[in-house]
Amino acid sequence: MIVRDALRDAEQRLAAAGVDTPRVDAELLVAHVAGTTRSGIYAQLDREVDGALEPLLRRRESREPLAYVLGEWGFRRLVLKVDERALVPRPETEIVVERCLGLLADTPSPRVLDIGVGSGAIALALKDERPDASVTGIDVSRSALSLASENAERLGLDVDLREGSLDAAREGWDLVVSNPPYVGSLEGLQPELRYEPEEALIGVGMHEAIATSAATRFLVLEVGAGQAGDIADALREAGYEDVRITADLAGIDRVVEGRR
Repeated sequence: MIVRDALRDAEQRLAAAGVDTPRVDAELLVAHVAGTTRSGIYAQLDREVDGALEPLLRRRESREPLAYVLGEWGFRRLVLKVDERALVPRPETEIVVERCLGLLADTPSPRVLDIGVGSGAIALALKDERPDASVTGIDVSRSALSLASENAERLGLDVDLREGSLDAAREGWDLVVSNPPYVGSLEGLQPELRYEPEEALIGVGMHEAIATSAATRFLVLEVGAGQAGDIADALREAGYEDVRITADLAGIDRVVEGRR
């Protein structure tokens, strides 16, 4: 099958499977197999596509996240290895990093803690864009920490990765950041979430626990849709000032921050 036909076939199959962006996903899958970019495949429309595409396409048809199928995903300036050991890095989390960088702009050599480091997306992006920062990432999941460690090594970024939860937050930091579990149930949500680690998705009360435990100058938290107001109130009750809510690119209030 040539690229032109592969794109058409993949788009039709992914659309039938209910994928939200069948054309984009088809382009990325074909480009991955062809060893080129999404735009580059249009210069190779008559090229033969080998059999490696079919198993990848079947995985995406089953609604496995595209990032897991491809094995890597872009996050800010980085390309991260991703698999079922940690959540897929999402565009809204890039806003979290943006807010952290803004808050730390006037702080030389800041000490930063990322609670629930997962694939390492937040911690590694901060180290990449603030090389002078001392960045620590903690997680209760050893498998997630192994993935974060692989990403740190691949990217040549020096971050301290530890197994643990909230105890580290009490050590004293310039900034504590977290994208903690905030989904109540997977019912009614996109099927792709079934493939991601449940312990990183489902949970309540972590935002409040972090706010009360963290010994930090700045706190930045990612929150679920409709949660920002309550979390902002929780930060104020915990003694934070200049509490601010920032929307993501979809207009959803996604990031809550405060200062002590």
